[in-house]
Amino acid sequence: MKEKIKHFSLLTVSTLIMAVGTYFFKFTNNFTFGGITGLAVLVADKTSISASDFSFIVNMLLLILGFIVLGKKFAAKTAYCSILLSVALSTLERVCPMDHPLTDQTMLELCFAIALPALGSAILFNIGSSSGGTDIIAMILKRYSSFDIGKALLVTDILITVAGCFVFDIQTGLYSFLGLTIRSFMIDNFIEGFNLSKYFNVVCDEPEAICDFLVHELNRSATVVHAQGAFSGKDKYIVFTVLSRPQAVRLRNYIKENQPSAFMLISNTSEIIGKGFHSI
Repeated sequence: MKEKIKHFSLLTVSTLIMAVGTYFFKFTNNFTFGGITGLAVLVADKTSISASDFSFIVNMLLLILGFIVLGKKFAAKTAYCSILLSVALSTLERVCPMDHPLTDQTMLELCFAIALPALGSAILFNIGSSSGGTDIIAMILKRYSSFDIGKALLVTDILITVAGCFVFDIQTGLYSFLGLTIRSFMIDNFIEGFNLSKYFNVVCDEPEAICDFLVHELNRSATVVHAQGAFSGKDKYIVFTVLSRPQAVRLRNYIKENQPSAFMLISNTSEIIGKGFHSI
C-alpha cells in the first residue's frame, strides 16, 4: 500500500509540476516547442480558444482514441496523468488568468518553461508513465507499424516550432528552437540524476574486511574475483559492487582508513538492473 501511495503521489506531483511550468512560463511567452502544448500556443493565437482549453480538448480526444485502438487496459497511469494535466491547465487559466509573462526576462522564463516540464516528464518516464498527448500517437504507431516514431515526433516538434517563427516573431521562434534543443537533453539528465549510483572496482589484498563492511554496515553485497598484479606478480582481489551516493562515501572513507594501499576505481552509472536496484 505504501508503494502504491508513493507511486500515485509521484504521478500527481510530477504532472502538476508540468502544468505549472507550461501555464505560467510557456503559454504566456508563446513558446511553441513540445508537442500538443506547443501546437496549443499556435492555435490560441489564431483562434478564440485558449491554449489550456485546446490542450484539454486534444488530450481528451487522443485519450479516447487510445482506449478505442489500444483497448481498455491501455496505460491507466498515462490516462490519469493526461486527464490531470489537462484539468490542471484549464483550472489554472480560470483561477489565475495570465495575459502577460510573469517577468520581462525572457531567457529566465525560458529556463523555467524548459526545466519544470522536463523535470515532470523525467519523473513520469522514470516510473514508467507519461503525460499522454503525442505519446499516445506514438504508442498507436508503434503497435501497428514499423515507423520510426522518434524521428516523426521530432520532425513534428520542429515544424510546430518553425511555424512559431511566422505566427509570432523571429525572436520568439529562436527562443522556442533553443527550448526544443535543450529540453530532450535536460530530461535525460534528470533521469540519470534520479538513478545515479556509484560503481566500485576495488583492487586489494584483504577483501574479507571490505565485504564484511558492505554486508553488515551498508546492507549491500559484492562480487570478489581473484587476480594478479601485472607489475608485482602478487595475488590480488577485485571487489565489484554498486552503491548509492551516501553509501559510496562511507565505503570510500572506510577503505581509505583501513586499507590505504587498496586501489579504487569509482564511476557513475545510472543503468543498474538487478535485485536491490531496478527491474527491466
